[in-house]
Amino acid sequence: MLKDRQLLALRRGDRQVLSIPSAFVAEGKVLKGLPGLLTLLADAGYNDVESVRWLFTADDSLPGSPVQALAENRGTEVKRRAQALAF
Repeated sequence: MLKDRQLLALRRGDRQVLSIPSAFVAEGKVLKGLPGLLTLLADAGYNDVESVRWLFTADDSLPGSPVQALAENRGTEVKRRAQALAF
């Protein structure tokens, strides 16, 4: 799933263990809309660290963070904001 960019993982801690944010998975499944959103962010020039930072940064216009909006099935709003990043 990492290779296919369905999920992102970052290296954390002293041992640099590869970790997937738990917010990316709900009920044993990848959040609906996350793979497409990761593609949009990559197309906008975001690397993995920047993408995760963007996903977890609060956005008053959503409200909440983009990852929270995805979890609440508000993916369309999040994708609109990600598409605007490319311009």
